[in-house]
Amino acid sequence: MRNVYLDNNATTPMAQEVIDLMKDNVELYGNASSMHRSGRDADTAVEWARGEIAKLIHADPKGIVFTSGASEANNFVFLTFRDLIDEGYKRNRIITTSIEHPCIQETSKYLNQRGYKVDFLSVDRSGKISLKELEEKLGDDVALVSIMTANNEIGTIQPIKEACALAHRAGAYFHTDATQAIGKIEVSVEDLDVDYVSMSGHKFYGPKGVGVLYARPGVPLRPLIHGGHQEHGFRAGTYNTLAIAGMGEAARLAAQSIKEEHDYLWSLREKLRKGIEERIPNVVINGHPTDCLPGTLDVSFPCAEGESILLYLDMEGIQVSTGSACATGSLEPSYVLLACGVDVEIAHGSIRFSLGRYNTEEDIDYVLEKLPPIISRVRMMSTRKEKK
Repeated sequence: MRNVYLDNNATTPMAQEVIDLMKDNVELYGNASSMHRSGRDADTAVEWARGEIAKLIHADPKGIVFTSGASEANNFVFLTFRDLIDEGYKRNRIITTSIEHPCIQETSKYLNQRGYKVDFLSVDRSGKISLKELEEKLGDDVALVSIMTANNEIGTIQPIKEACALAHRAGAYFHTDATQAIGKIEVSVEDLDVDYVSMSGHKFYGPKGVGVLYARPGVPLRPLIHGGHQEHGFRAGTYNTLAIAGMGEAARLAAQSIKEEHDYLWSLREKLRKGIEERIPNVVINGHPTDCLPGTLDVSFPCAEGESILLYLDMEGIQVSTGSACATGSLEPSYVLLACGVDVEIAHGSIRFSLGRYNTEEDIDYVLEKLPPIISRVRMMSTRKEKK
């Protein structure tokens, strides 16, 4: 049976170059905070990775803070502004969107429940925010605006540069969760002028358990973990040298091939989209048709349950997801699709195909062979009937 992995937005396989580098450095056991030779060797690896990640996003290496991943980095920013507000900062409101990653959604709810002010921007059918709505919500009480660069579920890319300019004009800081965008589209902190960026190594062929918060030098940042001098005192703890080095290599590779990878993934996505629309009646493509990640295709199959489609595809060796991976195990429809105004029944039948650099045209051909009969079978068994 052919194995076709189409869940790259959940996590990517590590690049062979990353695996090789980590194998070569597996005996780099020194503590990067120690002054002896072994410690200096480890520190060299950490600082090399910091530089490669900074190059990838066109940033000052001094602004790169290593974390365990983007979820931690996102919390880092939100909890910094919670602390600022507690300290009497004159601005006490945060603006984010209704389709952010669950780590921001849940943190925002947590803050709201405790009396902090967090407002949510709506999105249109394609998942785009309204810059007009953002401008109307901005005021001299807004401390932070946080808008993801590209959605993990439907792939829609937001107008980050324009949104950031509006936030700065109103005197607010700007954060973007760029986790899904890094390595797939150009993300330049110089061009976007953002203050904070979050990312995870395992989303662009690096190891899991390591990520970065970029904080522009001079912007507010409060220590997340106390107990040591690491990361300028913002995040104490012994460095995960091997994982950091692996993320650095993944960043180096990504910087070399962003344009080529974008074009390749887009060609595969369009082949899959057109093939689905030609072979299967009554499908709905979710997300923006052009302003979207090149490897993300979210499709709803009315009168078919997404969980059933996923399981039948899995039996054929095709791995996909329903909604975002973080919602796995939940039978609730995607909150992202509901926020876009998608009907509940249609949202229940959504499948996310997320492609990566190791997918091939033969993979797409295989999916287009196996998917149509699966949809027919699931629709025949479904209790939901197609509307005339």
